[in-house]
Amino acid sequence: MSHWMRRLHKWVGLILAVQFVLWMSSGVLMSLLDSKKVQGREFRIKPPAPAEWPRNVLAADAILAASADKVMAITSGWLLDRPIYRLQNDKRSWLVNAADGTGVTVDANLALDLARASYSGPGNAGAPSLLDFTLETRAHKEPVWRVDFDDADDTSVYVSSRSGAVLEHRNSTWRLFDLFWMLHIMDYSERTNFNNPLLVSSAIGGLWMALTGVWLLFASIRLAEFVPSRWRRSRTVNLLDQHGTSQRSIDAVEGDTVFRALARSGLQLPSNCGGGQSCGLCEVRCVGKAPEPTSADRALLSPQKLAAGFRLACNLPVKRRLDIDIGNTLALSSERVGLVTGVKPVTPFLREITIRPNQLLACRPGSYVQVHVPQYSRDASHVNIPPDHHEDWRAVGPLSALANDAPVRRSYSVSVPVEQAGWQLTFLVRFMPGKKPGRGSGYMYTLKVGDEVRFSGPFGDFALKEGSGEKVFIGGGAGMAPLRAMIHDLLAKGAKEPLHFWYGARSLRDAPYVDEMRAFAAKHPNFHWHLVLSEEEGMADVRSGFVHEAVQEGLLQTHPDISSLEFYVCGPPAMLNATRAMLSSLGVDDVNVAYDDFKI
Repeated sequence: MSHWMRRLHKWVGLILAVQFVLWMSSGVLMSLLDSKKVQGREFRIKPPAPAEWPRNVLAADAILAASADKVMAITSGWLLDRPIYRLQNDKRSWLVNAADGTGVTVDANLALDLARASYSGPGNAGAPSLLDFTLETRAHKEPVWRVDFDDADDTSVYVSSRSGAVLEHRNSTWRLFDLFWMLHIMDYSERTNFNNPLLVSSAIGGLWMALTGVWLLFASIRLAEFVPSRWRRSRTVNLLDQHGTSQRSIDAVEGDTVFRALARSGLQLPSNCGGGQSCGLCEVRCVGKAPEPTSADRALLSPQKLAAGFRLACNLPVKRRLDIDIGNTLALSSERVGLVTGVKPVTPFLREITIRPNQLLACRPGSYVQVHVPQYSRDASHVNIPPDHHEDWRAVGPLSALANDAPVRRSYSVSVPVEQAGWQLTFLVRFMPGKKPGRGSGYMYTLKVGDEVRFSGPFGDFALKEGSGEKVFIGGGAGMAPLRAMIHDLLAKGAKEPLHFWYGARSLRDAPYVDEMRAFAAKHPNFHWHLVLSEEEGMADVRSGFVHEAVQEGLLQTHPDISSLEFYVCGPPAMLNATRAMLSSLGVDDVNVAYDDFKI
C-alpha cells in the first residue's frame, strides 16, 4: 500500500504545489504593497465636517407629505454645497433638494464634480462613464459613475448614481493587490468568497498531504534504523548462483535491507532510484521460503516473478539468514572502464555511442549495463549537433544547462551483439532538448571519441527464449536498442522461424536504422519489417497510427494461432503499457510476453 500511497502523494503534491506557491507568493507580495495606496487614501480628501443645517429649507415632514412614493427612511445631508434629503423605501432610494423639494439626479456633470471634490492628486479628470457593475466596487450593488484621473497611479473615483456618495478610490496598486488577493483565496469570480469549492478542496488536499506525509514517514522508517548497528543481531546473506551453489556470504545486521547490506560489502545492485523502491532494477530471487511481497514488490514485479520468489532488494529486510540469487556477482562487484570509440547521430534525438571495454565482455542480446554518471556541469556547446539536425533542435526550444550534482547510475541496453561489433558496446541514447535534460543522457550526449567511461554489468533478464517459435518484436524510441540486438543475433545464427518487427515513431526522421531493417527484410525472407508513424501518412510500406494498434490490425487479427507467438516489447512507458494491455485483451498469456520497461 505504501508504494501506491507514495505515488498518489507525489501526484497530489505536484498539483497542490502550484497553489501552495500561489498562496505563499501572493501573501508575500500583498504585504509588500503600500497599504495607504491599497486603501485608496493617497489622494482621497476627508469629507469636511457637516455645516450647520440651513433654516430656510423645507422640513422633513413637508418632504414626506409631498412624496408620491411610500418612504421608509429619510436622512438629511449635503451634496457638495447643496442641502438634500435622501429618501428610501424597500424598492429604491432617491434624492430631493431640501430647498425646494425637487428631485436631484446624479448625472455625469454632478458625478464629475463630486469626484473632483474628493480628489487631491495631480491628475486631470476624464469623462465619467456609468457602469451597472464592476469588480472594483463589488461591495456596492448599485450602478456607479466611474471617473478616471491621469495620474501615475491610474486613479479611478467611483460615485454612486443614486446617493451621490463617493464609494471608492481605486488605483494600479489596489488592482495589483486585488489580483494577488484573488489568487490567494482562489475566488476567481467575485473575489470575496472564502468558502468557495476550490479553496475548500485545496485546504482538504493540503491536510491530506500532511497526514499521508506523516504516515509515509513512519511507513518508510524501520525501528531498527534507530538502534546502533553494533547493538543489533548479526545476520548472514548467502549469495547463490542459478545452480544453488554458494558464491559468497555477506555479513549483515538485523534491520538492514539486502540492498544496503550488499552495498556495504562492495556489491552495488543495479538501481536508477538509489534504493527508493521506484525503479525495480534491484530485484533478487529468494531461495527457499520468500517473505510476503510488499506493495512495491507487487507494483514493480510481475506475478510470475513474485511466485518464483523475486523481491526488491531495497525493500527486503534482513530479519534472518537469507539465501538469495543475485545473478552475476562478479558484475556487481566490478567497475569496468571503457573508451568511447564512436559517436554517431542516428536521428535528431537518438545517438549511437560505441565504447570499447578494457577487457572482453560477454553481453547477451537484451541485457544492459549501468553507466556510472559522474558529477558534472557543462554548457550547451558540449553537444555536437550536425547541421542537418539544427532545425529539429531549434523547433523544440533552447538547450538547457547540462548538470549533475551527485554521481548516479543509468541503464543503457546494448543494441548490437558485442561479438558482431568487435567486442564493443553499442548504445542508443535518447535526448530531448527544451526540457530539463536527464542527468544520464546529458552526460552521454557530451561524450567524445577518446573519453573514458566507467560502468558495471551486464545485467537484466530481458532475453530471447530458447526454441524456434514465431517471434513478434514491438518497439518505440530507444526501445529499438535491445530488440535490434536480438534480431541481429537471430539472423546471424541463421534463424528460420518468422520474425516480425513493428517499430513506432512520430515521423520518418525520428525512426532509427530504417535502411538497415529494410535490408534485413530484403535479404531474409523470414524477417518482416513494419514501420508505423503516428504523425506522418501517405508513404509506401509505412503504416500510420500507433504501433500497438497497427500490430493488432496488421498481424494479430488475422493470425491463425496467437498463442504460439512469442512477444518481445520495449519502448516508452505509454507505448509499453498500451501494448501490454492490447495483448492481454486478446488473451495472450503473460508467459509469452517478454518486455523491458527501461525501469524509469
